[in-house]
Parts: sequence; C-alpha cells; structure tokens
Amino acid sequence: MIVLLAGCSGAADDRGEAEKRDASARSSASQDPGGGTGAGPSAEETFVPDPARLPKTRAEARDFIDRVIAGPDSFGPGVVKRSPYESDPASWPVLGEDCVWQQRKPAPSVLATLTRSFEVPAERGKGPVRLGAVVTVHRTREDAAREMAESLEEGMRCPTQQLREGEQIGSMISGALFGGEAMQATSEDSLTELGEYRSSELGGPHHYFWQQAQTLQFTVAVTGKGAKGRTEREIDDLVVHAQGMMLARLESAVEKQS
Repeated sequence: MIVLLAGCSGAADDRGEAEKRDASARSSASQDPGGGTGAGPSAEETFVPDPARLPKTRAEARDFIDRVIAGPDSFGPGVVKRSPYESDPASWPVLGEDCVWQQRKPAPSVLATLTRSFEVPAERGKGPVRLGAVVTVHRTREDAAREMAESLEEGMRCPTQQLREGEQIGSMISGALFGGEAMQATSEDSLTELGEYRSSELGGPHHYFWQQAQTLQFTVAVTGKGAKGRTEREIDDLVVHAQGMMLARLESAVEKQS
C-alpha cells in the first residue's frame, strides 16, 4: 500500500518533495535536526547558484559528481565500501513495467550519473546494513524535476518491487514535500519512501528507507536496507546524515562566491 503524505505538483516536470514520515518527529528531524515545525525557506532562498559553476558538459558533470557524492564517512562511523563500489557510468536503474529494476542506458537528459554502495558490517546479534548513494546531473532543472515526478509515479505503480535477484521491497509508504514545507529547507523537492525489505540472504521483513532530493539540475538519493537486530532509527539516521552531507556539498559546489 502507498500512502501519499503530502501532495506533489500536477506538472510532470515539477514535483513535490518528500521527507515526511507518517507525521512523526523523526520525519521532521530528517530535514530539521532541531525537530521544529512550521514553514521554512526553500533551498532557492538560502543560496544563490553561480551559472558559471553549473556543469554543462559530461566531463564537468562527472567532476561535479566526484565532489558531491557520498563516501563511507558521509554516513558516519562504521560504514565501509561494498564491492562493487561504483556503478557503470554508462548505465542507470530503470523500473520496468513488471516492477523489476533493470540497468539501462541513461536517459538523453542525463549528463552523468553514479551510484555507490556501502554497508555497516554485521556484528554480534546484528546483520549488515546495506546502503547506497546516487547523484545524477541532468541537462536542465526541468529534466531533474521530471525524474522526481517519475520516481513518485513508480512508487504508486509498483508498491512491491524487485531490486535484484533475491531482493524485494514492499508495503511502501511514500511522501512528498516542496521546499519550505514542514521545515524542508534543504532542497527544492524531496521524496521519501519507507517499507519492508526482504532478502534471500538476510531474510526479513526489515526496515527500508529511501530519500531523493532535487535542487537545480541535480538529484541526490540515499537508500538504507535493514537487517536483523537493526532499528528503524538506526537506518533512518544513516540515510538522513548522508543525504544532508551531499546536499551541503552540492550547494558549496555551485554557490555564487561573495
């Protein structure tokens, strides 16, 4: 089942933002560590991008991703690289009509995209936490907003999805917030999905948490998949921390210098 926690715009090229988890304080803390409520400024109001610093070629986009995408330290202590660590830059994930994720050639709107994989290793009484981070550079802001709209539609179309052989997510709850809503002031749009993760290796159901945000022509996303002995809060904190780090790096990379 998918529950829309907040609405998104009707236009396919501009969409709502997510990050509100069932109206709990945890969701507010995702965008506002102080746990406050109420309206806040949008990302567009808090920094001014320099057009000269926005990537316009594939080479510039790849360099931008290298400066922004999360590394193990972006999540906090104890997180390590998984193998394979980085995706093939010539491919990106696409959800098929059969609700199975596949690797395809990036859309024409994409200048560059990269996925990295991480984990918190298993320890006594606790299974490994699987983590992922994605940064995509589109040609235009409208292209990035369109990706966000399509991501929301995918969750509605496929409440149960096969990530890869032996891995499945389901019982999804999705949410969307615009910049400025519910103290969401870190991006123009953001999506959140939470649900249940099942794995032939790790069993389940375990907690699943995903966030994707869009600012300017960029989208950044982080995924967390739980395991035995891991709490929901533990997974959420890892995802939120890495997402915040990438968004801060994004702003620093394109902000106009005073």
